Amino acid sequence: MSKRKAFLKAACKENVEDFLHFIQLHKDKTEPFDVEEVVQEMPRDQREALWGRLASLLQDVLQDLPPECWEEGREEGMEVELAKDPKHIMAVVDAVALVALLSLQVLQDGDTYSILLEIAHKLHAVLVSLPVSEAPLQLHIHTLCEAWWKKGLKEKEKFGHTAFLISLQKSFISKKPGVEIQRVWSLHDVLLSLDYTSEDNKPIINLLLQCFHHLIMCMLLQGKRFLVFLFSWNVNFIWLIHAYYLLCLAEVNVTMTTHIVEIYFRAWKKASGDFLEQIETSCIQDFMQCAIFLHRASPVHAKVRQIVSYFQTRKGCNKVDKMLYNLYKPILWKALNAPNFEVRANATLLFTEAFPIIDPDQSNENIDNNIQKQLDTVLLGDPHPTVRSTATLGVCKILAKCWELLPPTIITDFLKKLVLELAADTSSPDVRCSVFKCLTIVLDNALSHPLIEKLLPTLKYNLHDNSEKVRTAFLDMLIKVKAVRAAKFWDVCKMDHLLARLAIDSPSVSKRVVDLLFKSFFPVNESEKEWCCRCITLIQMNPMAARKFYQYAYKHTAPTNIIKLMLAIRRVLNNCIQTDCDLTDINESNKENKPVNLGKDVAVLSSLLEVVVILWRSVEKALKQNEEAQKYTVAKFGNVLSKYFQTFEDERCTVPLIQMASFMPSAAVPTFSCGVLSRLRRMDPGAVPTHYSQLLDCICSWGQTADILELITDWLTEALPKHGEKANASRKVRIQETMEAKPDLALAYLEYLLNHTSTQQKVLTLCQTPLKQLHAVLGNWKVSLVSLNINSHQTKRPNLETALKAFIFHSRLGAHLQHDVSFSFCIRCRFSCLVIFFPPAWSVFIFFFSIVPFRDNLIYSFLTVCRDIILVGLADETFKGQILHLCSLILLSGEYEQEAATTVILGVVANIFQKIIELLARRLRKEPEEAKRLCQSAVPSLSEFLQMAQTWDRAPLSGVFSTIFAAIIVEKRHLLQKITHPEEVITPESAEDMPPLSSILLSVILNSPSVCKQVSPFPFFFLGFELTLIFS
Repeated sequence: MSKRKAFLKAACKENVEDFLHFIQLHKDKTEPFDVEEVVQEMPRDQREALWGRLASLLQDVLQDLPPECWEEGREEGMEVELAKDPKHIMAVVDAVALVALLSLQVLQDGDTYSILLEIAHKLHAVLVSLPVSEAPLQLHIHTLCEAWWKKGLKEKEKFGHTAFLISLQKSFISKKPGVEIQRVWSLHDVLLSLDYTSEDNKPIINLLLQCFHHLIMCMLLQGKRFLVFLFSWNVNFIWLIHAYYLLCLAEVNVTMTTHIVEIYFRAWKKASGDFLEQIETSCIQDFMQCAIFLHRASPVHAKVRQIVSYFQTRKGCNKVDKMLYNLYKPILWKALNAPNFEVRANATLLFTEAFPIIDPDQSNENIDNNIQKQLDTVLLGDPHPTVRSTATLGVCKILAKCWELLPPTIITDFLKKLVLELAADTSSPDVRCSVFKCLTIVLDNALSHPLIEKLLPTLKYNLHDNSEKVRTAFLDMLIKVKAVRAAKFWDVCKMDHLLARLAIDSPSVSKRVVDLLFKSFFPVNESEKEWCCRCITLIQMNPMAARKFYQYAYKHTAPTNIIKLMLAIRRVLNNCIQTDCDLTDINESNKENKPVNLGKDVAVLSSLLEVVVILWRSVEKALKQNEEAQKYTVAKFGNVLSKYFQTFEDERCTVPLIQMASFMPSAAVPTFSCGVLSRLRRMDPGAVPTHYSQLLDCICSWGQTADILELITDWLTEALPKHGEKANASRKVRIQETMEAKPDLALAYLEYLLNHTSTQQKVLTLCQTPLKQLHAVLGNWKVSLVSLNINSHQTKRPNLETALKAFIFHSRLGAHLQHDVSFSFCIRCRFSCLVIFFPPAWSVFIFFFSIVPFRDNLIYSFLTVCRDIILVGLADETFKGQILHLCSLILLSGEYEQEAATTVILGVVANIFQKIIELLARRLRKEPEEAKRLCQSAVPSLSEFLQMAQTWDRAPLSGVFSTIFAAIIVEKRHLLQKITHPEEVITPESAEDMPPLSSILLSVILNSPSVCKQVSPFPFFFLGFELTLIFS
C-alpha cells in the first residue's frame, strides 16, 4: 500500500493511532516521511476525501470531550479511557491542525475547499475556548488562521481578525515580543476590514492604543511601521491616539518620547488629505500649544518641547517649512504678546528655534519682509527677566545659525544689545549669566569672531560681578574665546584682574581661572627652568593667587610634571643658599621681570616654599602609589631641609618648612624631628593653634602619636586638683620640678588631634593602653568638677574651666573609642555624664544654677556632650528619656532664673495650647471635613480661653499669640505652596477667605474687642510682613 493510501486510511477515529504515528514520523527530521509532500502528491479527489475524513475525525474527538472539559479532565488526575483522555484529544486536534495547515499551503487554484473551511471553523472554535496552558496547539491553530488570511480564501476576515488579535495580545505578554510584533505588522491589513464604530471592536481598539505605551513596539522597525499605519486606519482614531499619548506623557521617559515623536513624524510624512489635516491640527499643533502654554515647572513640559523640537530640526524641507508656517501662524504671534511672562518665554524659545518661519511658496520679497518682521519681534527688551534670558538664548542661536544670511546692521544691533545692555542688566543676574552662556554659541561660528573681538573688552568688569554664577559664565566664555582663538583673553580681561579674582573667589570660579591661565604660568612644553621663572613671576604678581593656582594645577597636568616643578624650585632655593641668592641667571628668560635677589625677598622665598608644600600635597596620593618616586623626592628634600631651617629663619618660611617635614619620615629630617616634642613641651600655655598645629601634624605623621598622648596624660595628671594634706605634699614635690604642668595646653592639643581627620585616625589606631589611661585621667577631672563648683570661692577660675573642658573630652573620647573597647567601658562612657547631674546629685545641679560665672558654660558643655552621645548612637532609651526630662526642666526654668510658680504654670498652659493648635492643623490635613466640625465646636472654648489669657503677664500671653500667628502663617504658606502660578493667588478680603483654621482663629480674635486690644501692642506687623513675603 502506498504512503498516500495508508495515510488516507489512517485519517479516521478507528485508526487514530496510525494517524498520530504518521504525524510523529513527519515531526521526526530523521524520518523521510513528509505530510506536505504526501498531500501535494494526492490527486484532487483524494485530497478532498482526506479533508472529509479529517473533518469526521475532528468532529468525533470533540464530541467525546469538548475543549471546555479539557482542563477539568486534566485536573481530575484519574485514569480514563483513551477516547476521553485530554492529552489524546489535544494530540489528535493538533495533528488535524497540522495537516490542514499543510493542505492550505499546497492548495491550488480551482480546488474546492469547503470541507477544509469546515475544519478551519471547528479549529477556530477550539482556539477561542482553548486553555492558556496549551501554547503549542494554540500556535498551530493560530498559524492556520494567519495562513488562511494571507491566502485570501473565503471568510478570511474572521480568521484574520482572530490571528491579529492573538498576535497583538501575545506581543504584550511575551518575554520576547519581537516575533509577535512582526506578525502584527504582517496582519495589519486586517484592520481595514474592521468597523471602527462597532462596539464589538472596542477591546481591539484599546489594545491598539496601548501599543503607543509599549516600548519594544515603539523601538522595533516593524512596530514603528505598524504604529505609523494606525494613523492612516481611521481619521477619528488619530485624535484618540493623541489623547491617549497625552495621558501617558507624564510616565514616559526621554527614550520613549524620542521613538514616539519619530512615529508622529513618519505618520505625518505619509499622510494626505483628511488624515494629514487631522494629524497637523489635532496632534502637531496641539503639541505646539502645549509647549507654549504649559508651565515650565510642569513634568510634561520638557517632553512636549522635545517633540516640537524634533519637527523644528527637520526644517529645510519645503513640506516641513510650510507646515510650521501654517500651524504657528494662528498661535505663535499672539503668544509673543501674551500678558503672562511664561507664555511669552515659551513662545520666544519656540520662535527662535524655528526661525525663520516662512512659507516657501511665497515670493522672495515677501519672505524677506516676513524675516525682517520676525527679527523685530525678538523680545530682548521684555520687562520680565525670564523672557529676556530666553530671548538672549534665541538670538544667539539665530546668529550662530544664520550669520551669513543676516544683514550686518542686524547682527551688530543684536550683539550691541547683548553686550552693552543685557550684560549690564542690574535687575537680574540670570539675564547677565544668560548673555555669557549664550555668547559661546555664537563663537562656534567663525564668521562672528572679528566683530565679537571688538565688543568683548567692554565686558571686562563682569569678572567682578556680585553674582557667582555670572562670574562663572563669564570665565566659561573666556575659556571658549581662548579655545576657538576668537581673541586674546588678556585683551578682554587684564591679567591683574584675573589674578585678583583667583586669589579671593570660590573654588568654582578659581578652577576656571586656573584653566584659563594654566598654559601661561605652567607651559608644559617649555623647560623646567621656564616653569620656575613663571612661578616666581606669578608669586611677585599676586602671592595668594599663586597659591590658589598651584592648588588646582594637578587637574591640568600629570603628577610627573608637578614633581619636576617641585625639584626645579628646590634647585632655585639651593642656589639661593649657595650663591647668596643672586638669581640673575634664572630670571634672564623672564623678560617681564628684572633680575631680583631673592635672598632678601622673604616674601618670594616663603611663597616658593608654600608652593612646594601645596604641590606636594596635591600629588601625595600619586607618590604613595609610586614608591620609587616618593623615595627620590623625600631624599632630595631631606638632604637640604636642615639647611633650609638654618637659612630661612623667618616665621613665614618656617611654617611651610614644618609642613614639608610632615610629608617625610622622621629619619629623613633627624635634626628637626628630634626637637619637635621638646618644642611642644616648651610651648607657652596661651599659644594659638597656628603655633602648634603643624608640629602635631609632624608628630602624628612620623608615628609618634603615643608620645604626644603621653605628654597630654602627664600634664593632666599632674595638674589634677587635690585637697588636704595630700595636696600640700604634692605641691611640695612639684616645686622641685623643672617643667610646669600645662593642662589647658594639653586639652588644646587633644582638641586639635580629635577635630582633624588625619590626626584623629592616627590617635584612634593606637593600642588601647594609652587611650584608656588618657580616658581615665579625663574621668578624674570630671569627678572633681562637683567639688570645684562647691568650693568655687576657694578655687581659681582656670581650674573650673579646665575641668569643664576635660569633662567634654572625656565623653568625646569615650564615644570615639566605642568600637575598640569592652562592653563595660561602653556602659561607663554612655552614662558617665549623668553621674553629676541626676539623682542623687540633682541638688548639686540646681546649685550650679546659682553660680553665675560658671552656670552657662556648665550647662552648655553638659548639653553638648549629651548631644554628641545621642548623635553617635550611644544613647539608649533611658538616657534619652532622662535628657529630655532635664531639657524640659531647663526650659521651664526661664533663662536659668528662679521664677514664680504661677509664671511657670502659665508657660506650661501656653505650651499645651500650642500642642492643641498643632493637633487641629494636622487633623485638618488628614481629615478635612471632620476637623472643620471639630474646629467649629471649639470656637466657644477658644473664645473663653483668649478672654482669660488676656489677663496674663506679657511673657505667657506673647506665647499664646505667637502660636496663633504661627498657625496662620504656616497654614497659608502650605496652601500657597500648592499654587503653581502667582496669578492664581487671591488676596483675602475677610477672615472667611482664609484657610479653615486661620479663619476660625482670626474670627475669634476679631469678634472680641478686648482680645484685639491685647493683640495690638504685639508685633502684629510680623504677620503682615510674613504674608507679604508669601504672596510675593
